[in-house]
Amino acid sequence: MAQLTFRNVDASPAEPVERWPYEGLVAAIERGQISHWARIAQAVRRDPWGQVARDVEAYAQYGDDDGVISLLMESIRRARAQAEKAERAEVARRVREAIALSGLSAERFAKSVGTSASRLSTYRSGAVTPSAAMLVRIERAGSRRRPTVRG
Repeated sequence: MAQLTFRNVDASPAEPVERWPYEGLVAAIERGQISHWARIAQAVRRDPWGQVARDVEAYAQYGDDDGVISLLMESIRRARAQAEKAERAEVARRVREAIALSGLSAERFAKSVGTSASRLSTYRSGAVTPSAAMLVRIERAGSRRRPTVRG
């Protein structure tokens, strides 16, 4: 890795990017090389709405864009899109799990939570994300196992 030094900063470029103060991040953006920018992008992927991403966005408001800022802003956009996709998939998984645990048909389950079967289907597939209140209702309904009828 090429040498990068911070001036008047209580941090070392060898430390994790998340520990760099804003001035260290700016030094890496302005005077760093690909290896430093890659570390910043990795930190953004780990926490797309975290301090590093917010600091890059703040710098982008006034810093000269020599291409580095465009690339880092694109890495933020992609990291956030990927995180949102994973979050939607997790919600869909939780909806499917609740329906399965309930022992009800999708239509009966939908009625039990106050929605239509077609809307529930969009939640189950991940095409639509339910509101937080609806997700709580779905998970509660899923946790109430229905007694099985024995004949």
